[in-house]
Amino acid sequence: MAMLIVSSVVLFLFTAFCCPSNINAAYNVISFGAKPDGQTDSTQAFLRAWTSACNSVQAATIYVPRGRFLLKAVVFRGPCKNQINVQIDGTLIAPLDYRAMGNSGNWILFIKVNRVRVTGGTLDAKGAGFWACRASGNNCPVGARSITFNWANDIVVSGLTSINSQLSHIVINSCNNVLVRNVKIIAPDLSPNTDGIHVQSSTGVTISSSNIKTGDDCISIGPGTRNLWMERIQCGPGHGVSIGSLAREFNEDGVQNVTLTNSVFTGSDNGVRIKSWARPSTSFVRNIVYRNLVMKNVENPLIIDQNYCHNNINCPGQSSGVKISQVTYKNIQGTSATPVAVIFDCSPSNPCRGIRMQDIKLTYLNKPAQASCTHIGGTTTGVIVPESCL
Repeated sequence: MAMLIVSSVVLFLFTAFCCPSNINAAYNVISFGAKPDGQTDSTQAFLRAWTSACNSVQAATIYVPRGRFLLKAVVFRGPCKNQINVQIDGTLIAPLDYRAMGNSGNWILFIKVNRVRVTGGTLDAKGAGFWACRASGNNCPVGARSITFNWANDIVVSGLTSINSQLSHIVINSCNNVLVRNVKIIAPDLSPNTDGIHVQSSTGVTISSSNIKTGDDCISIGPGTRNLWMERIQCGPGHGVSIGSLAREFNEDGVQNVTLTNSVFTGSDNGVRIKSWARPSTSFVRNIVYRNLVMKNVENPLIIDQNYCHNNINCPGQSSGVKISQVTYKNIQGTSATPVAVIFDCSPSNPCRGIRMQDIKLTYLNKPAQASCTHIGGTTTGVIVPESCL
């Protein structure tokens, strides 16, 4: 059923954007005053191109040719009259001075748009100065996510490369029917909070065939995420694919119907992780499938952490109210960088239920790894290494 849903979403998005003959209106940003020299502020030129495309009754293309285009924080706002394809052959660069981005929290923001496709190109957010400010303890801006979609529907992001985001690279928030494919995300392994792709409060998101090397989660999955399909993901370095952290608030939506399949983790801090703070919450995690995964020297290949506390500062020290159930781990093999490859640390007041493990083989230094379980119930089938603690 999940595969049928995903296939329908992909078919819809392909049908909506496949046919160039339907794209009748074209807007080259250079015609609106943009300069491909990497020094001239092209923000207003891009906005003028967007306004023309957004008001077009015909489907439109915004074309960004080869070159380097300097952009400050910019908002592309809808609703628009027809579908828009943003074709990027060049590189969009942020100001070298991170303070020029202000405190908006976003560099490139699409808001209340439908049927938008962003194809190709590179985003270079110049995040190193901001990371250095954070590390110094100085008074810094809030930081900017590189490209964000808020309250958007029927979106495709394809062939995009994102480099050195100040914070998260790609954010999908309160969206429906989104396809992210063939993207490349790059940031140093110690860059703080540079999640590759963050999804929250969204339904029907597909992420496929993408290579993510970053300093935080390769993919982070927040409250309100439903029907998320991820396949052919290359992750590492980074913190793995994480659901959570949940239970930041008491009244919080849950996460359900999430699948990750046919993916490889290399040298990441975690593989697949579910994490929640140890405090009361209405949140939940259910119907999760991790299948056909390879771990290569991963520190925590399989982990549920319901006592999560970032940097062990201001830990709530209570019991997590997040209810975790119906999580399947199937055909997961490879090597752990630590002796304990499986850690299931669940809530004493809301134990994990319905955990299923099938055909797991994780080793440490060419020997079977170890497993640790607390407050969890489930079943195992097939070969299980390390020996199950369920």
